[in-house]
Amino acid sequence: MKRTKFLSIAAACLLLTNLYSCKSNNTENAVESKTDISADKLSQIKSLGFSTDNIRKIDEGYLVEGDILLTDDNLAEPSSGANLNIAETEQYRTTNIVKSLPRVITVSVTNLPQVYSDAVNTMISRYNSLGLRITFQRASAGTTGNINVVGFNEGPSGGFITLGSAGFPTSSGQPFNQIKMNTNAAAYGTNPNLLYLASVIQHEVGHCIGFRHTDYMNRAFSCGASGAGNEGASNVGAIRIPGTPSTPDSGSFMLACSNGGNRTFNANDVIAVNYLYK
Repeated sequence: MKRTKFLSIAAACLLLTNLYSCKSNNTENAVESKTDISADKLSQIKSLGFSTDNIRKIDEGYLVEGDILLTDDNLAEPSSGANLNIAETEQYRTTNIVKSLPRVITVSVTNLPQVYSDAVNTMISRYNSLGLRITFQRASAGTTGNINVVGFNEGPSGGFITLGSAGFPTSSGQPFNQIKMNTNAAAYGTNPNLLYLASVIQHEVGHCIGFRHTDYMNRAFSCGASGAGNEGASNVGAIRIPGTPSTPDSGSFMLACSNGGNRTFNANDVIAVNYLYK
């Protein structure tokens, strides 16, 4: 995920030529000094095929590519060989995906305004319309779902702002259990657009069930020159999904940077999701 410069709340909401679910208006996160992160951790992160540019240390672990959370457990998992394609623009998945199919994944929303809850319902409808072996439904009132959508409030820093973040499935095949959405007005404005929020949450759920950014090998495709860069070869974490195109795919819901509006599954996304979960 890359960034976009933060101009003003109004401009940010329009400009959203920025980052995607992970980051959108602006970069998902501000650049932090790598000196706070040990050389060993940086090496582990790079070996998994993730960029260490603009990496951030947060309470839960390490935020990379703008909206992807890597925990210490992720870094401790042994590498597994896989056929990788590094230099093309196709859909990619992580080594770990959701197992024990078919299954229902419950989703809860904790302490967020109603529009976020409505956006989760829209996201659920979008995924469930595909007829997959994973389906989503709202968790029972008062309970925490398999994925819990929570808020955080963080303004722009260093010219960028985080829209949301999520992690990848566990080695045991469980979806990542939390999506964090930024409630700061600089992220979505004072009256968040339902379809925009739904698109960001849909993208973050994509990470929770094992999708990486479609243009991870060169995020300049969706993020512009400031996002340029191939994250390099890896032995895990970026497995090309057969049947997806070898040419740029400008409409993918898993592009690193957002267009600032409504973006759902395109035809190639459907191929990718079906390949893993149909």
